[in-house]
Amino acid sequence: MNDGGKYRRRWFIVGIICGLLLIAALFIALCVHYFYPSRGEEPVHVVIEEGESASQIAAKLHDNRVITSATLFRILSWLQGKQGDFKPGSYIFYTGMHYGEVFAMLEAGPDYQVRLTVPEGLTVEQTAARVAQATMVSEQEFVAAATGGDYGVAIIPQQNQDNLEGFLFPKTYELQADTAAREVVETLLAQFEAETANLDWGAAGELGVSPYEVVIVASLIEREAVLDEERPLVAAVIYNRLRIDMLLQIDATVQYALPEWKDALTYDDLKTPSPYNTYLHKGLPPAPICSPGLASIKAALSPAGADYLYYVATGDGGHFFTADYNEFLRVKEEVQQ
Repeated sequence: MNDGGKYRRRWFIVGIICGLLLIAALFIALCVHYFYPSRGEEPVHVVIEEGESASQIAAKLHDNRVITSATLFRILSWLQGKQGDFKPGSYIFYTGMHYGEVFAMLEAGPDYQVRLTVPEGLTVEQTAARVAQATMVSEQEFVAAATGGDYGVAIIPQQNQDNLEGFLFPKTYELQADTAAREVVETLLAQFEAETANLDWGAAGELGVSPYEVVIVASLIEREAVLDEERPLVAAVIYNRLRIDMLLQIDATVQYALPEWKDALTYDDLKTPSPYNTYLHKGLPPAPICSPGLASIKAALSPAGADYLYYVATGDGGHFFTADYNEFLRVKEEVQQ
């Protein structure tokens, strides 16, 4: 009997320990879910209506993949007495958020900042897609704002004031989630002016172009060069060809003229009837083809002092540059083998 009692007591203690370990594990899991930083990067728009219950909000957040469990959300909101603390409005959450972050946002209300990242080399339409992901502004609203008014950018010719291609400066911005489309456009334009204010725009005249054409050249450099050290070399090729009235023959300008980006251009693509097609038309395209970064703008204002007329991609992100056409053909054939 004594041995049996000891046996039962031992298993009773083991059971208690296992139970405590289980409770501890659940507590740690809840803490990780509740406090750990956001795991997702995909923004999600969610509208919380006036009078919606915690259960309705939980279901909506779960359906939009903001949280992993509607049940856990309801339990946590009940345990903390937060059911009546959630404010209605339009929110931008992120997929896979942790519950503590979601509760904090719902209690604070929808007036908060979002992060908009605009990489180098995007067109107005591509920038619009980024803006729509990060803010309440739709792609259509942004494009309309970027093409529907005179923003008074000094170096844009009057006839091009409704075309902001090239001037929506690539950078990471902190914006209010409910910022209007025109305000977003003005923010990106103001950043362009701030970033380029101290550049020597007078160098444009020495290069035989206008400041606006410098931005066009910079946009070509942005789409052609990957390595920063090659940007002045690409600039040299462009200016050298312009100087001798030679076709630029830049693939990126043809890509811009096409309805959608292609991995490889065909000979028919090179015949696309567009003023942007530098295989058909001499000189620069009529406007930039993307928003260049500061490095490309600087290269367009200060090209390398080289006589290069040709370059060919070498497959490692770099290019081979030459002034000799036969050497260009030889290297191109070697690269393509």
